[in-house]
Amino acid sequence: VPGRLERIADRPAVLRDYAHTPDALARALDALRPFTRGRLICVFGAGGDRDRGKRPLMGAVAADKADVVVVTSDNPRTEDPEKIIDDVVAGIARTDYLRMADRRDAIARALELAAPDDLVLLAGKGHETYQVIGTTNVPFDEKQIVRDVLDPAA
Repeated sequence: VPGRLERIADRPAVLRDYAHTPDALARALDALRPFTRGRLICVFGAGGDRDRGKRPLMGAVAADKADVVVVTSDNPRTEDPEKIIDDVVAGIARTDYLRMADRRDAIARALELAAPDDLVLLAGKGHETYQVIGTTNVPFDEKQIVRDVLDPAA
């Protein structure tokens, strides 16, 4: 199913999933852990103009279940992406997470950090091929971004 634990690259393994609630994120990370030889790297954000209460819970889940946490944007809509990230990181008790409001940069950084045996989960967007910024759907294709980062000459 497109966007549900969909593998989009190998070595490092990169999967994308629509997980955009604390429970869905926990389930995705739990499902991937047994298949992760190296580190489990999670790139995720929380939607703007949506339930603010779940944001720190998602941060706590990622911090508990992933080895590397990269907090970024996921459809910020009319909210300031940095303020959304502030809400998310309020739930992260550790200090070794990364925050990068630009999701393209966050994906690139996660892939730079990843070793061949690591697994990178891009959570939140799933099958979506856009970012909602303001009230505009801006083209944003995670599959293509991953391809461009892993094989820039292609």
